[in-house]
Amino acid sequence: MTTKATAPDDTFHVFDTTLRDGAQREGINLTVADKLTIARHLDDFGVGFIEGGWPGANPRDTEFFARAQQEIDFEHAQLVAFGATRRAGAKAAEDPQVQALLDSGAPVITLVAKSHDRHVELALRTTLEENLEMVRDTVAHLREQGRRVFVDCEHFFDGYRANAEYAKSVVRTAHEAGADVVILCDTNGGMLPAQVQAVVSTVLADTGARLGIHAQDDTGCAVANTLAAVDAGATHVQCTANGYGERVGNANLFPVVAALELKYGKTVLHEGALADMTRISHAIAEVVNLTPSTHQPYVGVSAFAHKAGLHASAIKVDPDLYQHIDPERVGNTMRMLVSDMAGRASIELKGKELGIDLGGDRALVQRVVERVKERELKGYTYEAADASFELLLRAEVEGRPRRYFRTESWRAIAENRPDGTHANEATVKLWAKGERIVATAEGNGPVNALDRALRVGLERIYPQLAKLELIDYKVRILEGRTGTESTTRVLITTGDGSGDWATVGVAENVIAASWQALEDAYTYGLLRAGVEPTD
Repeated sequence: MTTKATAPDDTFHVFDTTLRDGAQREGINLTVADKLTIARHLDDFGVGFIEGGWPGANPRDTEFFARAQQEIDFEHAQLVAFGATRRAGAKAAEDPQVQALLDSGAPVITLVAKSHDRHVELALRTTLEENLEMVRDTVAHLREQGRRVFVDCEHFFDGYRANAEYAKSVVRTAHEAGADVVILCDTNGGMLPAQVQAVVSTVLADTGARLGIHAQDDTGCAVANTLAAVDAGATHVQCTANGYGERVGNANLFPVVAALELKYGKTVLHEGALADMTRISHAIAEVVNLTPSTHQPYVGVSAFAHKAGLHASAIKVDPDLYQHIDPERVGNTMRMLVSDMAGRASIELKGKELGIDLGGDRALVQRVVERVKERELKGYTYEAADASFELLLRAEVEGRPRRYFRTESWRAIAENRPDGTHANEATVKLWAKGERIVATAEGNGPVNALDRALRVGLERIYPQLAKLELIDYKVRILEGRTGTESTTRVLITTGDGSGDWATVGVAENVIAASWQALEDAYTYGLLRAGVEPTD
């Protein structure tokens, strides 16, 4: 393990704890391979420090540090090992868990220390003075061994409220023992920005220590609390990718870094890294197997999406009228959502986004607006189905629907057998390139059977379809007299390995709605592949 560079300089730290604190989120269970992959992504992004876990506390974290030394050449980050101060009544030099921190090979060590007097007495079951000695001894020992040391003051803000002088004495002790940074932790996540700013300002003035901030998001203020601490003089921020963490999560790395770079004018990443932020966010979400939040600030797919016609009209004149930054600065893009709220400006901007020249044809644009509103009244939704909208738009521009095949009929059968098993079979009859095709397939449901039958029938003629994969399938029951007689809307997401797209179908039954969405999905897939239509 080598570190070729650190953050732009050491005056301000971006410290990521996704691999430790973020991994405590419900639903996240990282393998060693996952942790190594995420560490590489974070290093690419340019954070200064990556907290890898607690070596010695569990075999997975111990293995991670061993493999990281062999497998990762860090370009921008330093690896950090996390652990606790020595046990009460012992010596740091003789404590096995302190030795495990040294054995990890990490150049930086973060120690968690109690700063709330009740936690010292009830959780550690020791005296307040002995707790200070545990901090002093452990920090000094690790410094003597050549390690850089940060100290996390756990439950600091609650401890400060209960006994401010003792909480500050923990900070002062860590600083005097040689800790480079002392981090004030809002472990319970109950603080508000004004409170954080006031406490950090006071502690900074009273102790002289370099301070950092670690904020949980239980009040929904973790990012704001982190920035409030920076306003008060903190020069070290601890965050997690996408805000992952215990309970409702931690301060989200990406909006914190974006605010520091774009709003505060601080250089905390290497040049060009911010433009990679959206990709990094989504890549880490894939590793932890959680769907990226569509409405996450800066990096969500909806962060720069515009739906209202009034907004679209203004954006057509100047995008900055309804956007606080250029989305390309964080690697995102502006999107126009087409819905029954759309006006001519929305359609024109969406056409430009899709690369379709509308030629300033106001009559054409008005027809598209009316067509969208008419179909959305029936239950279609084009803001969630860009591919279906593009097909609709191209049909208006080209004067007829883009068609690669024509459906003669389809049939899906769901059979409940006497032995309790189920079978689903579909038959499709199609015309493509002048040829009549009849194909039958089985599936794990009637829609899956239709999808397979369609693929069986068309792959010989259009081999490009072999790459297509149905990624997601959503059904929503719309208004109606009863549930079984209501209109059904189906949204299908399909991918080809290089991207994905969404299509929509609406009908009185789920199978018919699904067929519409499947037809659009296959048609759009062939359009993406550059296949010329035959009809």
